[in-house]
Amino acid sequence: MFDARKLLEQFLGSQVPGLSGSVRDKAGQFGDIAKNNPLKTAGIAAAILGTKTGRNIAGNVATIGGIAAVAGLGYLAYKNYQSGQSPQAAAQPGPAASQPIALPPPDSAFSLESPQLSNDFALTLIRAMIAAAKADGHIDDAERANIMEKVQAVDLGSEAEAFIRNELANPVDIDELVAAARTEEQKVELYTATRLTIEPDTRAERGYLDLLAGRLGLPDALLDHIDATVKSAKAVA
Repeated sequence: MFDARKLLEQFLGSQVPGLSGSVRDKAGQFGDIAKNNPLKTAGIAAAILGTKTGRNIAGNVATIGGIAAVAGLGYLAYKNYQSGQSPQAAAQPGPAASQPIALPPPDSAFSLESPQLSNDFALTLIRAMIAAAKADGHIDDAERANIMEKVQAVDLGSEAEAFIRNELANPVDIDELVAAARTEEQKVELYTATRLTIEPDTRAERGYLDLLAGRLGLPDALLDHIDATVKSAKAVA
């Protein structure tokens, strides 16, 4: 079995060679590179989602790493929700590429060391992001071939490439995704990863997010916090 955590990092574009310095420095370098070569900084996300969404996912999401970004954003949204803050007050508006995402504390269920963040669940998060990418129906046979050509250039290995190919070709099984999120924290992370992927500009994308939210059973107020937190973390294209 391939390393799903590593694939999630590559999916979000965090594995870009040649960057050095602090998180703030890296964020600035990501911004410069993204303008000139969005496929490089946004990684597999740019291949599957297109350069506009892929570039938006770069920025500070990419500098911290795939599963850490999902866990950190989910933790922040969940913490602010529990504290009773309003989503608008809790999340800073505008691009936040210069500000690092805080990692969850070790005793949190969102911690990177938590057994909830297993390789299997990392795989579920990737499935959720690919499912979200297909929500607007733009991925046809020709587009899948184009995506796989770009994916192969990243050199993920045959097993990971086969996984992505199958996920792109098969219908979305939302029941399987929801069933894999057994705890409230996992549900938050699943929705966070999906919202990170989707910019709900179309009725199909908004409908998919609403369907997933309803199936996960997360409170509306918590969903508002996740939405505001993800928006604040995305870099402006």
